[in-house]
Amino acid sequence: MNCNLNKKLSVLIITLNEEVHMNALLSDLDFADEIIVVDSFSSDGTESICKSFSKVKFIQHKFEDYSSQRNFAIAQAKNDWILFLDADERLTPALKNEILVMLKNNETYSAFLFYRTFIYENTILRFSGCQNDKIFRLFNKNYATYKTDRLVHEKLEVNGKIGVLKNKLTHYSFSDYESFKSKIISYGKFKAQEKFIKKQKTSYVRHILHPIYNFLYNYIVRLGFLDGRKGMTICYLNAYCIHIRYQELRNLWDKK
Repeated sequence: MNCNLNKKLSVLIITLNEEVHMNALLSDLDFADEIIVVDSFSSDGTESICKSFSKVKFIQHKFEDYSSQRNFAIAQAKNDWILFLDADERLTPALKNEILVMLKNNETYSAFLFYRTFIYENTILRFSGCQNDKIFRLFNKNYATYKTDRLVHEKLEVNGKIGVLKNKLTHYSFSDYESFKSKIISYGKFKAQEKFIKKQKTSYVRHILHPIYNFLYNYIVRLGFLDGRKGMTICYLNAYCIHIRYQELRNLWDKK
């Protein structure tokens, strides 16, 4: 496999009402050969901020699910190498340099995993299930695509070798409890739809036990208690997401 094709880099970002993040994010992407923002019709200042950057190509596209939106964004890119960023993610100088060096020297890998530093309410969470958080962010689009059977927590399917970058991506996950909870509810509903499409059902026992298990595992086994009150909040909301998933899945089957 020859991954030494077009070494130019396209940075892709999907957005919805991300005005609080866009200026800081876009100001730090001067190294990119192309920047594309795919927006699902934001009602805040996201569009005007993006259009204030001459290098940014701003596209509005109806949001159906996360995997479809990401694949649409990839299809708009003119370069082989893709760096996908969420609006609340930031590159450290060391990570930016590592990306550029890797692009220049890479002859082997089709995609790279990034570890992330998880920040909630301006505090770094070191445990609570966040300590091993890693995600695909850099890949060659000729050898990778997002699986369409995932509506949320999308999975990149890679044909080829996978590398791991040393420096971490900074993830400013959520600034407050309510925005975090709102996103968690959205994730839970998407996951329920995903399971409903696959004709999966649930039971009352699993609905009760799975969220409890998830909370205890992240809070005790994965040392969430060491993150203090915020660790408890994260562990609770992750478990609540599972509760919403089962609740919504049951509602979908009842409607059918």
